[in-house]
Amino acid sequence: MKLKYAYISGSLLVVLFIFMVRSEAVETFPKPQGPINDFAGVIDAQSRTVMDRLVREVWQKTATALVVATFATIEDNDPADYANRLYQTWGIGKKGEDKGVLIFFALKERKIRIETGYGVEGILPDGRVGEILDRYVVPELKEGRYGTGLLSAVAAVSAVIIKDAGVTLSGKSSYHQASQGQRKKSGNLFSLILMFLILLVLFGTRQGRAMLPFLLLMALGGGGRGSSYGGSGFGGFSGGFRGFGGGLSGGGGAGRGF
Repeated sequence: MKLKYAYISGSLLVVLFIFMVRSEAVETFPKPQGPINDFAGVIDAQSRTVMDRLVREVWQKTATALVVATFATIEDNDPADYANRLYQTWGIGKKGEDKGVLIFFALKERKIRIETGYGVEGILPDGRVGEILDRYVVPELKEGRYGTGLLSAVAAVSAVIIKDAGVTLSGKSSYHQASQGQRKKSGNLFSLILMFLILLVLFGTRQGRAMLPFLLLMALGGGGRGSSYGGSGFGGFSGGFRGFGGGLSGGGGAGRGF
């Protein structure tokens, strides 16, 4: 009888040990390298530079932490659950304020998710996040333009945040400046016609479509003072980022396959 109990106890200990090892393995995440964490190596240099400067300025002006994380694979993990656990492990946003957003990308699984903290769920409800993914992000990812797609996600989310905070981003876009010059010379009607024609030309080319995030920022984030398109990114802003402060997420947001 004692041998039987010892055998059962030993078996339970083995099962418990295996469970603990597996749980520890699942919960082991890479440490964040900053706001842009391209572990899958899918973000081009220009998109990375612009994203990095944008999220740092959003952090400095709104205390909202935007973080991007790409993974080559998450194996058999559920993307929504994995993104939520990654968010909690990294502690995105300030503790107690929970104003954070995680843009999560899994290459092999072809999944994208925007996970929101408690503090931004009011301005970024699940439906709005899903609309951002459907309109601005997934079409780019389907075409293999991962850097542009992720930049579009950052730009669209940033536009909502800065509009709600009542702030603007530094610098002015060359596109807006050109439009302003035409408005002064020829009036509002001519300017609007010119802008429409430019948009038609832009969206007919790959380079033009790549400007969508910046035009979106101008439309949603405070007019022409929204962005500074070009190789230098958003107004040359390079403030510090301290967005890993113990923030929490309740699992809000949305995800899509591509």
